[in-house]
Amino acid sequence: MTKRERYYYDPGAGGKTAFWETPQALNAIIENSYDGIYLTDGNAVTVRMNRSYEIISGLRRENMLGRNMRELVAEGVISQSGTLLALERGESVTLEQVFETGKAAVITSTPVYDGEGHVAMVVTNVRDVTELNGLKEELAEREEAARRADFALEVIRRQALGEDDVIAADRNMQDVLLMARKVAVLDTTVLLLGETGVGKEKLAGYICRNSRRKDRPFVKVNCGAIPPTLIESELFGYEKGAFTGADRNGKPGLFEAADGGTIFLDEVAELPPQIQVKFLRVLQEQEVERIGAITPRKIDVRVLAATNRNLEEMVHVKRFRDDLYYRLDVFPITIPPLRCRRDDIIPYMDAFLAELNSKYELHKRVSPAAYRAALAYRWPGNVRELRNLVERAIVLSTGDLITAEDMSIRPCPGAATPAGVAGENPVDLRAVVEQLELDYMTGAYARYGNVRDAAGSLGMDPSTFVRKRKRYEKLLQNRN
Repeated sequence: MTKRERYYYDPGAGGKTAFWETPQALNAIIENSYDGIYLTDGNAVTVRMNRSYEIISGLRRENMLGRNMRELVAEGVISQSGTLLALERGESVTLEQVFETGKAAVITSTPVYDGEGHVAMVVTNVRDVTELNGLKEELAEREEAARRADFALEVIRRQALGEDDVIAADRNMQDVLLMARKVAVLDTTVLLLGETGVGKEKLAGYICRNSRRKDRPFVKVNCGAIPPTLIESELFGYEKGAFTGADRNGKPGLFEAADGGTIFLDEVAELPPQIQVKFLRVLQEQEVERIGAITPRKIDVRVLAATNRNLEEMVHVKRFRDDLYYRLDVFPITIPPLRCRRDDIIPYMDAFLAELNSKYELHKRVSPAAYRAALAYRWPGNVRELRNLVERAIVLSTGDLITAEDMSIRPCPGAATPAGVAGENPVDLRAVVEQLELDYMTGAYARYGNVRDAAGSLGMDPSTFVRKRKRYEKLLQNRN
């Protein structure tokens, strides 16, 4: 013992005792611990908790002491109990928990045994990791933002160099391109979904250009444009003498023409039932059988397919084979309509304008009013409709300035001007989204009564749920 240690006379101990050995010292250690400490007896009855636990959990000891943990869980005071798990398993248990205070914690409950091998008490240590989780989320968000920025710059660079014709200024479309880039390097079948005119063929070309087959044939087929009587011979070919009028040397089909490369089947939902059967064999066996042939031919082809139809519904009503659907639906990519990626509208207009000015040797430009009208329009025909209207405006405009009247579009009734665009009634879109998220989170919490279940019902992490809810409430209070 050093000279600086203080001693107290303790008759019960038979002499002097160091302060750190006294019950007062133990109380001080527990109360001054940065971590929360929660103690129960062997029957899960609360016998002690320290000040840090009160701060982290928001619970008060006068409401907890003497209460059984089973009752507290049943009443929803505590969402889950490490103590009960430790008693059930007979060993130390660690889990994550989010309290009503919004604090996230890692708790470790450890059973302590007496001399007879019975659990005498359970000691639970509660470590506040709210700040750590926040830093992790912030780091992940920054990494995602950096990755997205790098990708966006690469897309812009390729468009500027004329290497790519897929516009992706909008974040929703950037997400689609990121997904397409990931799957492009693989040979898996891709099913492109989306409304008419959203650019499914353009995306198919993008996938092909970024694949290992980029220097091999890329065959594009519009299944809805081929007459039903000709589609089998066009896709699969035929042997000589297979039918009256057939080429005497026979003819390979489009699948064979794509051998070693990629075939894109647009409007795949329009394939007749008998062709669906043969197409399924291509996907399963990489074989084609010409009309009139005895043996099939092996091919090596990657399939990209697209449709604006609901294939699941078609399967349900027996208009599309379920086995073919599941073979096609390996990697589906849904392209959002133009109205859901409004940041792409002006870049598309500028790209079409540059292309058509070059084609017709003109110097047209778009007026601010025409841009505003385009941003407020819903574009039911998507990118295809936008291009057609730009070309029509170039033809109809009498001067070099294209007006909204030249494009024959008006803002849709009741449509709000998008944020960031000059208009009579600008809308703070961020505030609208924040209010919507807060309404959902408030409703979920009112329904489930605890953070963990409410967050789970919205597909969120509990700590994210609490952090966003507090931030939105504070922002809305400041605005008011």
